Amino acid sequence: MNAALDSRTLVLNRSWVAIDTTTVRKALVWMYRGMARAIAPDSYETYDFATWSDLAVAKDEPCIHTVNIRIRVPEIIILALYNEVPKKEVVFSRRNLYKRDHFTCQYCSRQPGSEELTIDHILPRARGGKSSWENCVLACVECNRKKANRTPVEAAMQLKKAPIRPPWTPFISLRLGARKASWERFVSERYWDIELHP
Repeated sequence: MNAALDSRTLVLNRSWVAIDTTTVRKALVWMYRGMARAIAPDSYETYDFATWSDLAVAKDEPCIHTVNIRIRVPEIIILALYNEVPKKEVVFSRRNLYKRDHFTCQYCSRQPGSEELTIDHILPRARGGKSSWENCVLACVECNRKKANRTPVEAAMQLKKAPIRPPWTPFISLRLGARKASWERFVSERYWDIELHP
């Protein structure tokens, strides 16, 4: 039962736009409190908690067992009141930095492979440099050694381009393993991605 409760449910706002995922546990709580309704993936009918609980559960269908009943796992819910689309910023992470810089050294333009790339702080951390989109770039091991604890100007090295926050707008980022066929009508193919942070 815990595995089913911890699986993911797609969350739509009141306009039927996908805005996030949540656990089945939270989805059921929101339904019980009247904050959301479940959507039947085959018919797109919506159900409150009571009517959802009354639906028959097929033998091989994922469900939650209680003392008295079996409840279908809601794969999609729609929020009753919330109609916004939350604005999300790209998370600063190693994986996203590699993606922004296209696995390319920002000093010599080589692509030696991820095991031969390092993260270079333009203003070194020892001198107050922060780990941020604007202060970090990918550098091959050779260029990182050459630059050492200096700025690019001090090392007579030039960046190929100024580092900036990526222009991507992550609308919704889903674990590939959690992808469900019932979600595909609500989440465009370009938003399927690997979740980059917990």
